[in-house]
Parts: sequence; structure tokens; C-alpha cells
Amino acid sequence: MLAQRKEIEGVLLVDKPTDHTSHDVVARLRGKLKMKRIGHAGTLDPAATGLLVMLVGKATKVSQYLMSVEKEYTGTIKLGEVTNTQDADGEVMETKPVPELSEAEIKAALETFKGDQYQTPPMFSAIKIDGVPLYKKARKGEEVEREPRFIRVMQYDLTRWESPELDFLVRSSKGTYVRTLAHDLGTKLGCGAHLKSLRRTASGDLRVEESLPLETLLEMPLPELHERLRPVHEVAPRIAL
Repeated sequence: MLAQRKEIEGVLLVDKPTDHTSHDVVARLRGKLKMKRIGHAGTLDPAATGLLVMLVGKATKVSQYLMSVEKEYTGTIKLGEVTNTQDADGEVMETKPVPELSEAEIKAALETFKGDQYQTPPMFSAIKIDGVPLYKKARKGEEVEREPRFIRVMQYDLTRWESPELDFLVRSSKGTYVRTLAHDLGTKLGCGAHLKSLRRTASGDLRVEESLPLETLLEMPLPELHERLRPVHEVAPRIAL
């Protein structure tokens, strides 16, 4: 009688490309590893790049723990244009002239977003109301009341200012919509804004520098890919499988 093959398990750090949903990454890894028990610890929008923490086998049991850790992002905000999705994928709904702003004025505005607060999720999101994702209602032109969610912004720093665009680094709690931070910054500055690009650089103690591009991982021989799996006890030491 043949011995049953032991299911592989562990945490795989993927640098997600653009034009891939988080589910797309799951599906492609399932095809590569020939197994269904694969998930992730926090989605990224299709246009966003960066760290996607993939959970393979029994590692899926720690998804809630890994989803709860703080996240770090870098990105670019474009002032003067408001979109219906709050990012560059949406339709421009309003344009306004961008005032002459100094770096000090931008930094002062960013500073007001730091700390504990309530954030209203955007209509174009996967949050469900009465079992229907908000983005489906938004595509029909519907606007419904959303319950604000508690978030914490630990860091929101300006890294480049060249009107009408600015680069930033933000560290925040789970559930924070960075595109909403961008949209709200535009409101505060009086000229509107949307998120032009976004990259997740860290999830808890895990850094994007430790990851590999999705295509690189998919082209690896299986034994080599298995070696990239990190033991769960290294990533979530307080959780027992």
C-alpha cells in the first residue's frame, strides 16, 4: 500500500504584479502546486503591487492572525482629480486647480490623519451589505450608507512633492483603505485627489524584499518552490496549528 503523500504547508511571500486580483494569485499557485488549500492574509486591489502573504496547506489556519497585523504601503497621490473609485482605475468625476502648496503644508495635512479614527469605506469595495458587495451597487450608480470603521494610522509621511503629484509612505491598521486616505487628503487640501499607484511594502514583520515576483515563483521547479515556504512558527509564533 502506498504511503499517503504529506501535504506541504507554509507561508509564501509573493510580490504581486499589477492586473492580478489576489484571487488570481491564489488560482495560479493552486495550479502550480496542484492543491486547493491555499489562501492569503489580506487582499490587494488589482492595480496594486507588492507583498501578498500566501498561506499554503495548514498555514491557512493562521489567516486571521496574519490579517490583523499592521501594514505598510508606499504610493503616489495625484491632486486635482477626483475619481468614483478613489483610485486611477475609476472615472474622473471632478477636476480642480491645484493650489501652490509647500512641502510643509502637505506634511501638515498628512499629520492630521495620524492616530485613531473612523473611516467610511468607499462604495467601490468588496464589503457586503445585505449579501451584495458594495462595488456591484456602485457599478449600478447606487450610493448606500456605509458604517464607518475604526482604523489607526501610525505613519503618513511625504517622500516626494512635485505638483500635482506626491509620494507617500503609510503604516496603518488592518482594514484601512489607502485610496480613501488619498481621497480625504484631497478634500482637506480643497482640490480633490485620487490614489495613482500603491505598493504594499510590509505586513507585520514580513517585508516585500523577502518576496519573489509571482512569475519567478511559477517558473521554479517544485522542490525549489517548496523551499521558499516559511514555517508557520516563524511567521506566527504565538499560534499553534
